[in-house]
Amino acid sequence: MSADTRPLRVAIVGAGPAGIYAADALMKSDIACERPAPGAQRAGRFSTVSIDLFERMPAPFGLIRYGVAPDHPRIKGIITALHKVLDKPQVRLLGNVDYGTDITLDDLRSFYDAVIFSTGATDDRGMQIPGIDLDGSYGAAQFVAWYDGHPDFSRTWPLEAEKVAVIGVGNVALDVARVLAKTGDELLPTEIPPNVYEGLKANKAVEVHVFGRRGPAQAKFTPLELKELDHSPNIEVIVDPEDIDYDEGSAVARRGSKITDQVATIIENYAIREPGDRPHKLFLHFFESPVEILGEDGKVVGLRTERTQLDGTGNVKPTGRTTDWEIGAVYRAVGYLSDNLPAIPFDDQAGVIPNESGRIFDEGAHLTGLYTTGWVKRGPIGLIGHTKGDANETVDCILDDMKAGALNSPASPTEASVVELLESRNVPFTTWDGWYRLDEHERKLGEAEGRERIKVVEREDMLAAAEPDKV
Repeated sequence: MSADTRPLRVAIVGAGPAGIYAADALMKSDIACERPAPGAQRAGRFSTVSIDLFERMPAPFGLIRYGVAPDHPRIKGIITALHKVLDKPQVRLLGNVDYGTDITLDDLRSFYDAVIFSTGATDDRGMQIPGIDLDGSYGAAQFVAWYDGHPDFSRTWPLEAEKVAVIGVGNVALDVARVLAKTGDELLPTEIPPNVYEGLKANKAVEVHVFGRRGPAQAKFTPLELKELDHSPNIEVIVDPEDIDYDEGSAVARRGSKITDQVATIIENYAIREPGDRPHKLFLHFFESPVEILGEDGKVVGLRTERTQLDGTGNVKPTGRTTDWEIGAVYRAVGYLSDNLPAIPFDDQAGVIPNESGRIFDEGAHLTGLYTTGWVKRGPIGLIGHTKGDANETVDCILDDMKAGALNSPASPTEASVVELLESRNVPFTTWDGWYRLDEHERKLGEAEGRERIKVVEREDMLAAAEPDKV
């Protein structure tokens, strides 16, 4: 089958927002809209585009399903827009397929003209301070995976500490702090599975302390997330007035960004009001740099921070003055880290696949037909919608390489080939129709309790729900 009589075959590894946005960009491209006239010969052209989205989980949507806090239905609503992309006939979902185990890079190259890796970031970035390995010191990503019902993580979580620290001043830190400070009953109306509800119901935390080494103007919160802390009838947000400080660099940052100015203003408002009597206290601490997690008998008993001060540029310098905080558990929310994928180059320092505008490079050379997008392309920064720009840039590279005749030359570029391979390896893959069945199953579980849905956790239960006549 020649190029001008078959579709451009593209594999996307990772069916989160980044991968789905890349599929959308491909379908909106010229190649998807143009079809050759009967008998026309256009060398190097394709009839349309055909996309397979590979996902390690039985369900799609990646970060939105397994990284967004359950009490954020507004963000989870992005799934509605992603649904419209996956409903298109040019896209096929192949879930529960693990790249590197169930399918290899050589396999993908034999089936596809181009392969896009959009595997995101699921692990925690390391933090090099003494005591980081103590019992009671956790990565935020692990906790998020637990409360979001990720099947590959523990079904239980230790919530014995009455005073808890969260290190970091981004939205993940706020999510973790808010979930720890809320009651289980507050979160029950959401999609949390029964094991998470029972765990949160038994949570003993009454104080949650969020620590940032810089000031309010350098916090990476978004205004809406910050305001939402105050919506809970059980959470009292407290900011020390001494932490409200700005230098010239901070003033420039506020003038240059409406969001930065709004965040600083909200923090100021928390600082100037009189504390109320809500039972759970959530402290936002600024200018406190964690330097050591304190332990006894191998367990966390405190956190030592060093006071910092602004240096005029918006950065901070140490003062040498330390404080020991009585803390029973520490959660580090200092950034996510992408996975190192088999047979794909990886920059361990930056935590990304080496690339130029989305083309994957190794030792200065583009690996033909291989591309990347999303957090594994540029690092885990920015909001979900920012990955649209990444996807467009990567797809532009694919189109340019297509026109130049510089894509991969697959030996078997048919839609049936990859399915036959997975079936021959007894891989129980899920499909888009299967997602609809799982979605209906979760909604029925929720309906029985007056909730929108209850998330299914166990992988085997997800696979059973996705299959016809097995629920």
